[in-house]
Amino acid sequence: MQVAIDGITYVSHEDPVWRRDKNFMALVDLTPYDLDNTLEQLWLQELEEDAGYEVCCIPFYVYGLALGDVVKKSHSDSVESVISKSGRRVLRVLFAEPRPSKDSRFALRDAVEAAGLLSEWNGDHHVAVDVTETSEMQQVFDSVQEEISNQTAFWEWSDSKDFVSP
Repeated sequence: MQVAIDGITYVSHEDPVWRRDKNFMALVDLTPYDLDNTLEQLWLQELEEDAGYEVCCIPFYVYGLALGDVVKKSHSDSVESVISKSGRRVLRVLFAEPRPSKDSRFALRDAVEAAGLLSEWNGDHHVAVDVTETSEMQQVFDSVQEEISNQTAFWEWSDSKDFVSP
């Protein structure tokens, strides 16, 4: 979900895949990724004292972070740095408008579910898919290949750039 308040767009995770009884929130300024005036709110789980915070959602826009990564949180509740990587990746797919007659969003949802993968949707046009080292991705890629070829959908890996804190 995205909401604009006083010229700042906040991107939040309505249903984080690792929602816990006690989660913390932290903001990431997306300016280093050419998304000025945009902040993504990440769900975190505190680890042992001074061990950092585990990312409990699948990042929509932040680069260099994935589900299960451990980060350092500042006193102002922003993510400062990455302490350790989980070994997971994030595949992000954005569906453009207007939608073609052969809309692959439902096929993608089915492929993600069939592969046993975790995902989070930001509205109905942007999905972040959790990818582990053992994930079988061919069915997922096949489900959106036609739209990607026709440029009605676009994809990227979240680790194509490093995490940067402004």
